[in-house]
Amino acid sequence: MTPSLLFGIFIFILLADYLLNSILDFLNAKKIDDVLPEELQDVYQPEEYVKSQAYKKERNKFGTLHAGFSLLLILAFLFLEGFAFVNSIALSISENQILSGLIFFGIILAGSGILNIPFSYYSTFVIEEKYGFNKMNRKTFFLDLLKSTVMSTILGGGILAFIIWIYQLTGNNFWLYAWGFLTVFSIFMNMFYSRLIVPIFNKQTPLKEGKLRDKIELYAQKVDFALDNIFVIDGSKRSTKANAYFSGFGKEKRITLYDTLIEDLEDEEILAVLAHEVGHYKKKHIIYNIISAVISTGIMFWIFSLLVDNIILAEALGVAEPNFHIALIAFGILYAPISEITGIFMNFISRKFEYQADDYAKKTYDGKYLISSLKKLSSKSLSNLTPHKAYVFFHYSHPTLLQRIRNLNK
Repeated sequence: MTPSLLFGIFIFILLADYLLNSILDFLNAKKIDDVLPEELQDVYQPEEYVKSQAYKKERNKFGTLHAGFSLLLILAFLFLEGFAFVNSIALSISENQILSGLIFFGIILAGSGILNIPFSYYSTFVIEEKYGFNKMNRKTFFLDLLKSTVMSTILGGGILAFIIWIYQLTGNNFWLYAWGFLTVFSIFMNMFYSRLIVPIFNKQTPLKEGKLRDKIELYAQKVDFALDNIFVIDGSKRSTKANAYFSGFGKEKRITLYDTLIEDLEDEEILAVLAHEVGHYKKKHIIYNIISAVISTGIMFWIFSLLVDNIILAEALGVAEPNFHIALIAFGILYAPISEITGIFMNFISRKFEYQADDYAKKTYDGKYLISSLKKLSSKSLSNLTPHKAYVFFHYSHPTLLQRIRNLNK
């Protein structure tokens, strides 16, 4: 294979991905004005439904604009040999593989981040503000941006430096050591994410003594679920949208409820949502997800190890001598179709898991309260109640509201 042919493959992959997602977005947008099924007629008041349609259409137009900008940006970078230019800057500063790799990705990510700030700002302070979701002030917005940048630099830079170091020591067998390292790291982060990362951005407080906590503890005893950590997170600091999630395992497992969830739902509905999260734990979904991620990461590293020293990858990006960071860019583009396929499979499994967690909540608590909570949460977030089946197949990690209601009503 020649470098020019490989370059053509890069362009084809990027254009095909953009075309596929554009078609899916178009099909999904055409479904926005569909008549609601009977089971969903009570989700919105008439004026709220009109508002939800307007919100979805505006988000769709914005997403199309952002995706088009991103495509043009990377195409320009490829045709103008931008990666080769940044590589020459990095190597002029240091020929050490670790330092040059960190400088290379630092420049790429800094440039990309700066160019995407206007889109993030518009999304938050124009669209989300317009429809009553945004509660974030500009200080918090830019402080979050700074925190995310620092955290990404420390964690991402540290992981990259370690993997390049392993590559220098072990050659093409580096993938085994890198795979093992990332496996341990991902398990550690899964266990301690809420303890270490979340406090950087949000305040977490134990759920106060009272009726709700008593009901939660009573339910936990009923299903033999040892739960000492029930936290409330100040989600209202940034948005009116509500959520709840389960994290960790062993002694580190915890349920986290957004304060907006507690505000929007009745106690019985909160219990139903919590029963759903307990269902994920009881069905070992967290363990299965970790195993799936470990396997897919191992496959990805193995394939990368076969290509990392290939000079054609470097020449296709305008670089004469192969190096780790240039190979990583080329591999990232080539691996995109495989990533799309694995993403579809993971979403399919995730939707199955959601059905199982819903069934567990229905069995151990009450399905009608889960249905009412799902309807309220969908209404509050102006969710799309009539998405296109193809869009759901490719992008949804959860079943649609209609699918979940029909499953719970069986």
